[in-house]
Amino acid sequence: MSEAIDFGQGNSVCFLVSCVGAKSAAPSKAKDLYVSDWFRKARRYIECSGSPWFILSAEYGLVDPESVISPYEKTLNRMGVAERRTWARDVIRDMDQRLPICDLIVVLAGARYREFLMDYLSHRAKHVRVPMEGLRIGEQLSWLNSHTK
Repeated sequence: MSEAIDFGQGNSVCFLVSCVGAKSAAPSKAKDLYVSDWFRKARRYIECSGSPWFILSAEYGLVDPESVISPYEKTLNRMGVAERRTWARDVIRDMDQRLPICDLIVVLAGARYREFLMDYLSHRAKHVRVPMEGLRIGEQLSWLNSHTK
Protein backbone atom coordinates (compact mmCIF):
# COMPACT_ATOMS: atom_id res chain seq x y z
CA MET A 1 0.00 0.00 0.00
CA SER A 2 1.49 3.33 -0.97
CA GLU A 3 0.28 6.24 1.08
CA ALA A 4 1.02 9.88 1.61
CA ILE A 5 2.36 10.77 5.04
CA ASP A 6 0.67 13.56 6.96
CA PHE A 7 3.32 15.90 8.37
CA GLY A 8 0.68 18.08 9.98
CA GLN A 9 1.55 20.50 12.72
CA GLY A 10 2.01 18.91 16.10
CA ASN A 11 3.06 15.54 14.66
CA SER A 12 6.60 14.66 15.58
CA VAL A 13 8.04 12.33 12.96
CA CYS A 14 11.18 10.21 12.76
CA PHE A 15 12.37 8.27 9.71
CA LEU A 16 14.23 4.99 9.38
CA VAL A 17 15.77 4.21 5.99
CA SER A 18 17.65 1.08 5.04
CA CYS A 19 21.17 0.97 3.72
CA VAL A 20 21.75 -0.02 0.10
CA GLY A 21 24.39 -1.95 -1.77
CA ALA A 22 25.81 0.93 -3.84
CA LYS A 23 28.34 2.80 -1.74
CA SER A 24 31.19 5.22 -2.26
CA ALA A 25 34.67 3.70 -2.03
CA ALA A 26 35.98 5.77 0.90
CA PRO A 27 34.76 6.37 4.46
CA SER A 28 32.10 9.09 4.41
CA LYS A 29 29.27 10.53 6.40
CA ALA A 30 26.60 7.84 6.32
CA LYS A 31 24.18 10.09 4.44
CA ASP A 32 26.80 10.42 1.67
CA LEU A 33 28.14 6.84 1.71
CA TYR A 34 25.10 5.32 0.01
CA VAL A 35 25.02 6.42 -3.62
CA SER A 36 22.13 4.57 -5.27
CA ASP A 37 19.39 6.56 -6.97
CA TRP A 38 16.86 5.05 -4.52
CA PHE A 39 18.82 6.15 -1.44
CA ARG A 40 19.42 9.64 -2.80
CA LYS A 41 15.70 10.06 -3.51
CA ALA A 42 14.77 8.66 -0.08
CA ARG A 43 17.25 11.02 1.56
CA ARG A 44 15.84 14.01 -0.33
CA TYR A 45 12.28 13.00 0.65
CA ILE A 46 13.28 12.70 4.32
CA GLU A 47 15.35 15.88 4.44
CA CYS A 48 12.46 17.87 2.92
CA SER A 49 10.39 16.92 5.96
CA GLY A 50 12.94 18.46 8.34
CA SER A 51 12.48 15.48 10.66
CA PRO A 52 15.20 13.42 12.36
CA TRP A 53 16.26 10.24 10.63
CA PHE A 54 18.51 7.23 10.99
CA ILE A 55 19.92 4.63 8.65
CA LEU A 56 19.42 0.92 9.28
CA SER A 57 22.82 -0.50 8.35
CA ALA A 58 23.45 -4.23 8.08
CA GLU A 59 27.01 -3.62 9.29
CA TYR A 60 26.67 -0.81 11.81
CA GLY A 61 23.06 -1.09 13.04
CA LEU A 62 21.31 2.21 13.80
CA VAL A 63 23.41 4.95 12.20
CA ASP A 64 23.14 8.72 12.51
CA PRO A 65 23.38 10.18 8.98
CA GLU A 66 26.20 12.49 10.11
CA SER A 67 28.36 9.62 11.45
CA VAL A 68 31.41 8.75 9.37
CA ILE A 69 31.46 5.07 8.44
CA SER A 70 33.47 2.87 6.10
CA PRO A 71 32.08 1.03 3.08
CA TYR A 72 31.06 -2.60 3.62
CA GLU A 73 29.43 -5.48 1.78
CA LYS A 74 27.13 -6.90 4.49
CA THR A 75 23.38 -7.13 3.82
CA LEU A 76 20.48 -8.56 5.80
CA ASN A 77 19.28 -10.18 2.59
CA ARG A 78 22.11 -12.74 2.87
CA MET A 79 21.80 -13.35 6.63
CA GLY A 80 19.99 -16.23 8.27
CA VAL A 81 17.06 -15.69 10.62
CA ALA A 82 19.13 -16.00 13.81
CA GLU A 83 21.65 -13.41 12.59
CA ARG A 84 18.83 -11.03 11.59
CA ARG A 85 17.23 -11.43 15.01
CA THR A 86 20.54 -10.58 16.68
CA TRP A 87 20.94 -7.54 14.42
CA ALA A 88 17.40 -6.37 15.25
CA ARG A 89 17.99 -6.85 18.99
CA ASP A 90 21.10 -4.66 18.76
CA VAL A 91 19.25 -2.02 16.72
CA ILE A 92 16.39 -1.97 19.23
CA ARG A 93 18.86 -1.46 22.06
CA ASP A 94 20.31 1.52 20.15
CA MET A 95 16.82 2.89 19.41
CA ASP A 96 16.00 2.79 23.12
CA GLN A 97 18.89 5.16 23.69
CA ARG A 98 18.92 7.33 20.57
CA LEU A 99 15.56 7.42 18.79
CA PRO A 100 13.64 10.57 19.73
CA ILE A 101 10.15 10.32 21.18
CA CYS A 102 7.76 10.84 18.28
CA ASP A 103 4.15 10.38 17.21
CA LEU A 104 4.99 8.77 13.88
CA ILE A 105 7.83 6.57 12.68
CA VAL A 106 8.12 6.22 8.91
CA VAL A 107 10.06 3.20 7.70
CA LEU A 108 11.62 3.23 4.25
CA ALA A 109 13.12 -0.25 4.30
CA GLY A 110 12.53 -3.67 2.82
CA ALA A 111 10.96 -6.60 4.62
CA ARG A 112 14.22 -8.09 5.93
CA TYR A 113 15.16 -4.80 7.56
CA ARG A 114 11.71 -4.39 9.13
CA GLU A 115 10.75 -7.92 10.10
CA PHE A 116 11.98 -7.96 13.72
CA LEU A 117 11.63 -4.21 14.36
CA MET A 118 7.95 -3.54 13.67
CA ASP A 119 6.53 -4.83 16.97
CA TYR A 120 9.01 -2.68 18.89
CA LEU A 121 8.29 0.36 16.73
CA SER A 122 4.53 -0.04 17.17
CA HIS A 123 5.04 0.29 20.93
CA ARG A 124 7.48 3.15 20.51
CA ALA A 125 5.22 5.54 18.56
CA LYS A 126 1.49 6.15 18.17
CA HIS A 127 1.78 5.37 14.46
CA VAL A 128 4.23 3.44 12.28
CA ARG A 129 3.99 3.70 8.50
CA VAL A 130 5.70 1.81 5.70
CA PRO A 131 4.46 3.97 2.82
CA MET A 132 6.12 2.02 -0.01
CA GLU A 133 5.31 -1.46 1.26
CA GLY A 134 4.53 -3.78 -1.64
CA LEU A 135 5.90 -1.46 -4.32
CA ARG A 136 8.55 -2.65 -6.75
CA ILE A 137 11.75 -0.60 -7.01
CA GLY A 138 10.58 1.43 -10.02
CA GLU A 139 7.32 2.18 -8.25
CA GLN A 140 9.23 3.21 -5.13
CA LEU A 141 11.35 5.62 -7.15
CA SER A 142 8.20 7.07 -8.67
CA TRP A 143 6.56 7.35 -5.23
CA LEU A 144 9.60 9.15 -3.83
CA ASN A 145 9.61 11.57 -6.77
CA SER A 146 5.92 12.33 -6.45
CA HIS A 147 6.04 12.83 -2.66
CA THR A 148 9.09 15.05 -2.48
CA LYS A 149 8.38 18.74 -2.19
